[in-house]
Amino acid sequence: MKDVAARRTLRCAIYTRVSTDQGLEQDFNSLDAQREASEAYIKSQAHEGWRLIRDRYDDGGYSGGSMERPALQKLQAEVEARRIEVIVVYKVDRLTRSLADFAKLVELFDKHEVSFVSVTQSFNTTTSMGRLTLNVLLSFAQFEREVTGERIRDKIAASKKRGMWMGGIVPLGYRVSDRALHIVEDHAEIVWSLFRRYLEAGSVVRLKQQLDAEGFRLPARIDGAGRSTGGGKISRGHIYKILSNPIYAGLIAHKGQAHPGQHQPIVPHDLWDRVQQSLRDHLGAKRMMRTRQSSEALLTGKLFDDRGNRMSPSWAKKGSKRWRYYVSQAALQGDRSKAGSIFRVPAAHVEALVADAVARLSSNRVASQTDFRNLIDRVTIGRAEIQVQLSEAAEAEAGTRTLTLPWTPPSPYRKREIIQSLTNGKTSVRPMRANARAILIDAFRDAHRWLDELVSDPVQTLEALVSRESKTERSIRMTLSLAFLAPDIVKAAVEGRLPRGFGLKRLVDLPMAWPDQWRALGLKAPTHA
Repeated sequence: MKDVAARRTLRCAIYTRVSTDQGLEQDFNSLDAQREASEAYIKSQAHEGWRLIRDRYDDGGYSGGSMERPALQKLQAEVEARRIEVIVVYKVDRLTRSLADFAKLVELFDKHEVSFVSVTQSFNTTTSMGRLTLNVLLSFAQFEREVTGERIRDKIAASKKRGMWMGGIVPLGYRVSDRALHIVEDHAEIVWSLFRRYLEAGSVVRLKQQLDAEGFRLPARIDGAGRSTGGGKISRGHIYKILSNPIYAGLIAHKGQAHPGQHQPIVPHDLWDRVQQSLRDHLGAKRMMRTRQSSEALLTGKLFDDRGNRMSPSWAKKGSKRWRYYVSQAALQGDRSKAGSIFRVPAAHVEALVADAVARLSSNRVASQTDFRNLIDRVTIGRAEIQVQLSEAAEAEAGTRTLTLPWTPPSPYRKREIIQSLTNGKTSVRPMRANARAILIDAFRDAHRWLDELVSDPVQTLEALVSRESKTERSIRMTLSLAFLAPDIVKAAVEGRLPRGFGLKRLVDLPMAWPDQWRALGLKAPTHA
């Protein structure tokens, strides 16, 4: 009796499928026959705790070669929600006819501890023999996929050695006919011009600037799928791709080797060779610059912003002075909206904070850059803290895997004092402009008025303020932050005693703590602040 009470109930689902919808209007069709056999099998396993659920998963008129079947997708959702323990089918091919799809489904079932049973075949993953059969089947499936892949790769390699076009994106200047490349004269003239003008300009950057100034647009083309491409400006990456594509020299490239192609070249070989040499010279110079820059950056490859973007070393130079930074890749690629809350940080400041924290944990002296980098796996930087994920070796010694370092981004401005008196003619710092002061006073008035409404009126909401004031939510939030400024900063702003350059943009969205506000603004705090 104890064994019966302890036996776990297994919820079973039956999946049925038929490729065509012919005969489904009959009172007893193929789907019913599959379900009847599966129900009988489940009843035979009642002593094992099997219980059929009420939901039906029937795909009538759907091919087994695709996973795009409504009942199958519903079944997968139930599996992921852990509402099913056993899936029963009449035959394995009812579930899928694709070995690759079958492997994906079994992986999903294993992940959520779901067993798979075929009624008419000796295939039951609830038993060790069934799992062995599954592993053998998947091994043969993997073998078949690898052999097929090798055969396709060998065929492609042999065809390219003969100079045949094997498909892909058709390069500008060509069209495909009878599985071969043929020159489009108008477009070929553009390609030839890019090669010639690159040598005259001396760099891709200057060539791009010239093309943009001329209003150059790529010709519109229709690809094999009927999609329209082109018609816009050409990017630097596209120029590089055209200039380095051996197809234009009448060659077919494969795994680093170029073979004479069966198509006609657009660019003469002497022009092609000169362009390639120029590209190699420019690439070598860039690599030397990156190597020198990376050698100075302790956190290269380790630093990320709080949205997961890698932060790469960069630098800026003015006169003889040079400043190092880490910049989010999202910002470098021109989409700052995808960057984290901090998209650029001074390299020396962050490196010093992390190095000091790691050095305090390690009993051994961190003698080199390599020693330091071996102690950390990842550094994530946010607006108010830096998280350092230590390596396993450092974790064993420190007793923790993650360090959290509070920090405030240093102000990019030099320290300046609030002007003590506007009547003091000896001061060398010019006060803030009158129009900047007027804008600030209006913003202070709005900030305190809105804050009073939100605190005193339980009905008032931020969304209502956005609608009433016809402003964005971000604008409302940033203005509200002015209500939490340090009193000395507010007083100086109202009296016009902030230094020139301190306007609304410098004061909104500051940290809540008053000492942090002074540091973020680059101001020297009064002794009583």
